[in-house]
Amino acid sequence: MNYTAKEIAQITNSKIIGNSEIKIKNIAFDSRTIYSTRHTAFLAINTKKNSGQKYIENVIEKGIDTIITEHQIDNSSINQIITKNSVEFLQTLAKYHFEHSDINSIGITGSNGKTILKEWLYQCLSNEYVTVKSPKSFNSQIGLPLSLLQIDRKHELGIFEVGISKPDEMEKQENVFHPKIGLLTHIGTAHSANFSSEEELIQEKLKLFKHSEIIFYNSDNELTHKLINQLYSSKNLISYGLKNNNDITIVSDVNDRIQDIKVKYFEEEFSLPINQRDEATLTNVLALIGILKELKLSNLQIKEKIDALKAIEMRLESIEGIRNNLIINDSYNLDLDSLKIAFQFIGEYNKPKKSLILTDILDSNENSEELYSEVSELVNEQKFDKVFLIGEEISSFYKQFNSETYTFNNTNQFIDSKVINDLENQVILLKGARKFEIEKIKEILELRKHDTVLEINLNAILHNINFHKSLLKPETKMMAMVKANAYGLGSYEISEFLQHHHIDYLGVAFADEGVELRKKGITTPIIVMNPEQHSYDSVIEYNLEPEIYSLRVLELFNEQLIKSGNQLKYPIHIKLETGMHRLGFKDFELDELTEKLNAMNVKVQSIFSHLSSSDMPEEKEFTLNQLKTFEKNSSYLIYKLGYEPIRHILNSSGITNYTDYQYNMVRIGIGMIGETSNPEIKKQLQHSVSFKTVISQISDIKTGESVGYSRRFKAEEDTKIATIPVGYADGIPRLIGNKVGNIGINNQLCPIVGSICMDMMMIDVDNVNAKEGDSVTIFNSNPSLEEFAKYCDTITYEVLTSISPRVKRIYIKN
Repeated sequence: MNYTAKEIAQITNSKIIGNSEIKIKNIAFDSRTIYSTRHTAFLAINTKKNSGQKYIENVIEKGIDTIITEHQIDNSSINQIITKNSVEFLQTLAKYHFEHSDINSIGITGSNGKTILKEWLYQCLSNEYVTVKSPKSFNSQIGLPLSLLQIDRKHELGIFEVGISKPDEMEKQENVFHPKIGLLTHIGTAHSANFSSEEELIQEKLKLFKHSEIIFYNSDNELTHKLINQLYSSKNLISYGLKNNNDITIVSDVNDRIQDIKVKYFEEEFSLPINQRDEATLTNVLALIGILKELKLSNLQIKEKIDALKAIEMRLESIEGIRNNLIINDSYNLDLDSLKIAFQFIGEYNKPKKSLILTDILDSNENSEELYSEVSELVNEQKFDKVFLIGEEISSFYKQFNSETYTFNNTNQFIDSKVINDLENQVILLKGARKFEIEKIKEILELRKHDTVLEINLNAILHNINFHKSLLKPETKMMAMVKANAYGLGSYEISEFLQHHHIDYLGVAFADEGVELRKKGITTPIIVMNPEQHSYDSVIEYNLEPEIYSLRVLELFNEQLIKSGNQLKYPIHIKLETGMHRLGFKDFELDELTEKLNAMNVKVQSIFSHLSSSDMPEEKEFTLNQLKTFEKNSSYLIYKLGYEPIRHILNSSGITNYTDYQYNMVRIGIGMIGETSNPEIKKQLQHSVSFKTVISQISDIKTGESVGYSRRFKAEEDTKIATIPVGYADGIPRLIGNKVGNIGINNQLCPIVGSICMDMMMIDVDNVNAKEGDSVTIFNSNPSLEEFAKYCDTITYEVLTSISPRVKRIYIKN
């Protein structure tokens, strides 16, 4: 994209204020992820949930000099493009840009596999054609247009994924983007709740291919096959899948790992090396083959491409490092797009300093001077304290980097130099091509070396929060509970992420938890749900907001407030007892409570209570009585106070089951992790936590031989036993030993045998293809967190909060 403001205004029928000849090459819509201000305009997008208008002042402070807005602002130094509708503006501009580009295009839609196939196609085709693709998972009504605006004159091929979440969206998407080649992936349950039937969902997705010349589709789904042939019988339709009736399918035994996979493409057969043979991977490979054949790649080329296909590691990891550093590891791939994404990510952290470790960019079609000129400009805008360049090519351009810059020919030379020993209290971004193995640097910098890790997917947490928000009115606030170390996930890391995404309140159990967050830079309002008497001075000193649940607590807190010399009305939160009989004011105490409140230098920021059984349909009558009591008592308290505080009573299950009682705010806890007792809601949420380790050793056990302490497992036949380095000191309860619990290896459940030790446990792997060093899933999807909790005869909360601090937490963003 490269237009003047005047050209953009003409294309979109908008109005210009200021310099009409200013060049615009990028459009930013999220004030938090602006990584470059050069030739960048900020689009203030207005939606039902939010308005970009309120972030304009912030982006101007960052250096943006052009604003695209629905409402003119009073600032003569800023160029403004005034439009009627911000989303339609973006779509109109993207449509014009796409239609005036001379580019072959692939459009991918479906429920699962869109992003993986987009990345695989890019890997296979970027050396054959100058290729552009959707960044990350940009496929929405806003994401797709932003993806299309990346198209440049040099591009020969564009690969874009297209997503929808409800009816009538695809028509708008197809109006903007009409691909020549269509690819329909697996149809699953994602967003299915918004459609009346699977048929409606499929028909909506098929609208993307209205103008496509050829369509590849997964016809293992019989309904998909029927509908696409009814709608597009005149088009070139090519089916792929694991069933024999497909045009592209597999004709060999996929379980025979000695032999390559034999693929049938119409009447032609050829063999390919495919190691990972789960159903999803094989289906995606067949779709990939179809498009590569359509683009005239030979069988030999296809074999080479698939043999060299890299695993798609679409994630950035944040890991606690030595010397109080935070390590952002993005050493999986390196191109300009992924570099920009990484720069957006590190902007979320508020460490005082940041350093960059960056390698040569490999497999690029761009001229080296042009490429590294652009790279250095991007890096310079981030204002790193130190930049470490690894690789002979990038090192030759070191003078273009403004930071204190060091150069090394290879990773070992960098490690041997010991320069990283001088880095402390920083964000350190590791960004490199796989060839350079900069994960070696990560291993040196990380604080904990344990093979056992707890992976927390921040994208999934955000998805789950946004799903719950979608059930609420736009103006309803949300509090995220981060007590007990954010349910074991890491209170600071989760709080910082949520603060970046504008959560309204954070909730902790004790003052110490809130103090720690404040010390680390969290400024979001924090409610202390159980402020102990000795902590009131800390509550006031660190601007925490206490829950007040009794007259005694109110009096004690007020005494400390007077001692502190506080002059302002201090925010407090009043807890009402509505039937749980734990903490809170009862109805007969409300008159005395309001008398005292009105005489004190406090302001009731919120009135709230807690539902005991909102996740239990059989207790609906009790829950409704709680809600009735809360309505009555909170309304009376508001009347007596003479002003209206925020009210909140719904927890995670309350949000989904009693949405009508959302009041001014709701509280989310386990729901943001992706757990719920409602099976329909469960389909809409994403797993956010994975507990993983590796196999340390595999032993052959003879019939009659025993395993572990007290010989509690004795082999009834010859078997194989794997030992893994995790035990009850890591949070695994001993009660799930002796075949009570299972763990996942290569997507199969394997029983735990013998007694669980402090640091190890043993697994029966006789029926699974496993080897030493293989990954082991303690819980994620197989078994799920909920299933693991059932093994433990407890609830998911206890499982998560029991995981030991010695287990390394890794925070990832897909």
